Amino acid sequence: MMQAMKRRTVLLGVGGLAAIAVSGWAAWRASSRAAPAANRAVGASAEPARVLANPLALYHARLPGLDGQEFALSALKGRPVVVNFWATWCAPCVQEMPYLDAMAKEHPEIAFVGIGIDTAQNIAQFVAKLPVSYQLLVAGHAGIAMVRELGNSAGGLPFTLLFDANGSIFDSILGQVEPADLRSRIERLIAKSKT
Repeated sequence: MMQAMKRRTVLLGVGGLAAIAVSGWAAWRASSRAAPAANRAVGASAEPARVLANPLALYHARLPGLDGQEFALSALKGRPVVVNFWATWCAPCVQEMPYLDAMAKEHPEIAFVGIGIDTAQNIAQFVAKLPVSYQLLVAGHAGIAMVRELGNSAGGLPFTLLFDANGSIFDSILGQVEPADLRSRIERLIAKSKT
C-alpha cells in the first residue's frame, strides 16, 4: 500500500512538471512570435505602426558625456547621424560596439553617438576596457522613454537610428546590427545626403 502511494505521488509530480514545461514552452513561443525580429526596421512589419517616431526627442535632448559636461544633441543637426542606444549589461550591445567603432572611423562625415541606458560609472568602467572612438552620452534608465518616443515601443536594446542631415529618421534597427547590413544602410544614407 505504501509503495502504491509513493508511485502515485511520483507519477503526479512528473505529470505536473510536464504540464508546467508545456505551458512555459507555449508562453515562450507566443511571446517570441510577438517580438520584432532583430536587425529589422522597426516599422517594417505588416501590422500598422503602434508608435510614431518623434525625431525631436533626440534633438531636444541634452545629455552628459563621460566627462560630466552636458551635450546638446541639437548640435548634430545639419549632418547625417548614427545613434546607438545601448547598455553595459546588454550582451548584443557590447558585441556590436566594435562594428560601430569601425564604421565611425570609416565615415568621419557621419556623427556617431552612443547613448547609454546605464550609469555614468558603469559606462566609464566599460570603456576603460573596450574604448570606442565615437561620442558616448549618458541617459540612464530614463533613456528608455526617449527610445520609445523615437519609435521603439518595446524599449528593447540595442536600438540604432540613422538620421539624415535634415534631422529626419532615415532608418532604424532594433536588435544587434549586422556589419554588412549596417554598411548598406549607411551607404544609402550617404547617397541621400548627396542629393
